[in-house]
Amino acid sequence: MGMMSEFKDFAVKGNVVDMAVGIIVGAAFGKIVSSFVADVIMPPIGLALGGVDFTDLAVTLQAASAGVAEVTLNYGKFIQTIIDFTIVAFAIFIAVKFINNLKKKEEEAPSAPPEPSKEEVLLTEIRDLLKK
Repeated sequence: MGMMSEFKDFAVKGNVVDMAVGIIVGAAFGKIVSSFVADVIMPPIGLALGGVDFTDLAVTLQAASAGVAEVTLNYGKFIQTIIDFTIVAFAIFIAVKFINNLKKKEEEAPSAPPEPSKEEVLLTEIRDLLKK
């Protein structure tokens, strides 16, 4: 089997397509969560901390001079990224937990025993008649 046909088999499999869809949806979900954190969560936290905006927190390593831009260590953006990650991880945890609970309920649901086949019913009747 040639390399191209192996690659075609790999790329066309459902798992690869599902993974690609998952990555695209995950990227969009990441943007939603980032916006949620930046626009909804962080303003009240910043207000509660006296108007602090984490993304503006930085330490100046070198002040701006003629023709040279200011060099800063932007630790506020890092804090923001950690908060974004924590919220995304928690949301994914809740989603996986919910899906696992659904699967567990499906597994635990007792299913009725299958109806006996016509042959089994007929054989049971014959057995019962022979016993009499």
